[in-house]
Amino acid sequence: MINSLGEPQSVLVLGGTSDIALATVRSWASIEGLRVLLAARPTARRSAAAAQLRELGMDVQELDFEAEQSESHPALVRDAFAEGDVDVALLAFGLLDPEERAWQEHDLAVRNAQVNYVAPVSLGVCLAEAMRAQGHGVVVALSSVAGERVRRSNFVYGSSKAGMDGFFLGLGEALRGTGVHVLVVRPGFVRTKMTEGRDAAPLAVDADDVAAAIVDGVARRKSLVWVPKAMRPVMSGLRHVPRPLFRKLPL
Repeated sequence: MINSLGEPQSVLVLGGTSDIALATVRSWASIEGLRVLLAARPTARRSAAAAQLRELGMDVQELDFEAEQSESHPALVRDAFAEGDVDVALLAFGLLDPEERAWQEHDLAVRNAQVNYVAPVSLGVCLAEAMRAQGHGVVVALSSVAGERVRRSNFVYGSSKAGMDGFFLGLGEALRGTGVHVLVVRPGFVRTKMTEGRDAAPLAVDADDVAAAIVDGVARRKSLVWVPKAMRPVMSGLRHVPRPLFRKLPL
């Protein structure tokens, strides 16, 4: 259970090779005996991530996870909770395919929708059930400012994140009073392997910046955080720009 300092004793990472997820777990390295369940594809990268966390003194278990195989998600969550409570579940996986291909190639568009929206919904339902049964827990959903107002430049990605964001905000409301909390995190451009090779947008941050916001959000039981904080007024302003003008902006 999360202690009085807001520190978890166990963390399930869905997308266990994510730069942001690993930075977040490393931020909890000072917690003695932290149990970490890394759910990702069985690759050398997952093994390396697990080894790195073990060197920091964490008790790490590796779980196989395929985002697109939603039929496997109930069993995955049951396995994750089988050996004890899970205090924090961090959903930190997603796709960011080339924007112009993503809306013109059927397979890419469907895959983006499945990984960025269908899979989080599938796992959110499973996690809500498991955490309600144990009576406590925090679900952290890594969203994006791209979902606040979907732009022409990346509307496949943005629309999937908008749906995912809305689901977890609603899930948080549905779980009020159950002991289970939901935190939605909306980063702007983050310098990670996912965005490697892309020009950084204004107000770009690093994975460690997002990790710090997640750790603080869990400790303070926040429902929504923006990273950086300045993204909130920026996106709020953009949300109210009339569409004819919005269309002309270099976004």
